[in-house]
Amino acid sequence: MTNRFASILSANYQSLSSAATSPSFPIVNSLHQFPNKLNKRVGLFNQNKRPRRVVLGLGATFWAQFFNMAGNFGGKSFLASARPKSEVDKILENVEWPEQFPFKEEDFQRFDESPDTVFYDAPRFVTHIDDPAIAALTKYYSQVFPPSNTPGTAILDMCSSWVSHFPAGYKQERIAGMGLNDEELKRNPVLTEYVVQDLNTNPKLPLEDNSFDVITNVVSVDYLTKPLAVFKEMNRVLKPGGLAIMSFSNRCFWTKAISIWTSTSDADHVMIVGSYFHYAGGFEPPKAVDISPNPGRSDPMYIVYSKKLSA
Repeated sequence: MTNRFASILSANYQSLSSAATSPSFPIVNSLHQFPNKLNKRVGLFNQNKRPRRVVLGLGATFWAQFFNMAGNFGGKSFLASARPKSEVDKILENVEWPEQFPFKEEDFQRFDESPDTVFYDAPRFVTHIDDPAIAALTKYYSQVFPPSNTPGTAILDMCSSWVSHFPAGYKQERIAGMGLNDEELKRNPVLTEYVVQDLNTNPKLPLEDNSFDVITNVVSVDYLTKPLAVFKEMNRVLKPGGLAIMSFSNRCFWTKAISIWTSTSDADHVMIVGSYFHYAGGFEPPKAVDISPNPGRSDPMYIVYSKKLSA
C-alpha cells in the first residue's frame, strides 16, 4: 500500500457547527484529535458543548487503524479548499482493502431514526448544492452519458427528486426515477417512469436484471443505511459494463445522514463510497474524480464511479 492515505480518517475530523440545525448545510472539516475521538467512539459536541449524537462502531475504529498503517501523506491534509484535484483522483488507486467490510451496523445509525417517508412527506422544490456545483455535475454527465436518444438505452436515477441535473434536452427511451416523494418525482421532466420507495426499509429494486446502462445518485449516498444491499441491487439491474455514478458534496440533511458520514471528511467519503462498490462485488475497481468547480468558493463536488463487470 502506498503512503498517501495517512491523513484519511486518521488526521481529519469533522466538527459540526450550530449550523447543523439548518435543513442543508456544509459540514466543516477540522483537523484536530480525530484518532482519539474516533477510537473512543464518543459523541460530538459543537462549540457550545451541546451534544451531537454520532454513533461510531468498531468498523470506524478499524477503518482508522487501517489507514494509520499507510504511513504519512507528505504532511498534507485533505481540506477541500486547498486540495489539488489530483489528490482526490488518486485516492482509490491501488487500495488494499481489508478482507471484510470494516463497518458495523451502528456506523449506519442516524441522529433521526424516524421513518424517512415522514421526513420526506412534504415536497421540497429546491436544489441541495449551489449552481456552480450543479453545472459541474451536468457537464460531467454530458461527458460520460450515452448520446441522447440512443436506441435501447435506459438510465436509472436513484434517490431522485424534481430535478436530475441531466444535460439540457437530454432524452432516452427509458429514464426511470426512484425517490421518496411522489410530487417531486412527478415534476421531474426527464423521467419516463418513477417508483416511490424507501431504500432504507426495502433495498430490493423492483426492476429487471441487466436492464440499465447507467445509474446515477446525486448527493444521497450518505443517507443509505443498507448500502451494500443497495449496491448489490444496483449491480443486478445494471447491464454488463453498465456505469454507476455516485456524486456528493459536503452538504446534507445532517440528522438523516449516517453517523460514519457526519463524523468523517470529504476524502474519507470517497473511500467510504469506494468501499461500497468493492464489498458489494461484481464491480470494477471504483474510481474517484473531483469535479469541484471553484475550490473554497463554491460547493465541492465529488464523483465515485464504477462499471459492472462484463463477465
